[in-house]
Amino acid sequence: MNIEVLKSKIHRVRVTEANLNYIGSITIDQDLMDAANLIENEKVQVLNIANGERLETYVITGERGSGVICMNGPAARKVEPGDLVIICSYASMDFEQAKKFKPKVIFPDSNTNSLS
Repeated sequence: MNIEVLKSKIHRVRVTEANLNYIGSITIDQDLMDAANLIENEKVQVLNIANGERLETYVITGERGSGVICMNGPAARKVEPGDLVIICSYASMDFEQAKKFKPKVIFPDSNTNSLS
């Protein structure tokens, strides 16, 4: 039996931009992606602390060191620049493997979106 478990989490980053006139997705600083073990086009869930919205989208690589967290396309209506969000990805794995699996969770500085 396979189950879905948390694979990666960026805990409490600040949205820097919202771009309604884009195809869709979330742009994330490449440093944050690397630290959280996320890759471009990976499906993520975005949890908005400010308003309780939860949405799914996919990752676009942002400029390394920029601190960018940009909601693109329709998701830009659910998240405002300045909102704090949690970004999660999940993996499907065997139940026994999942018991031993440890997700990659990072806690950036929510003022700068940097890793310190």
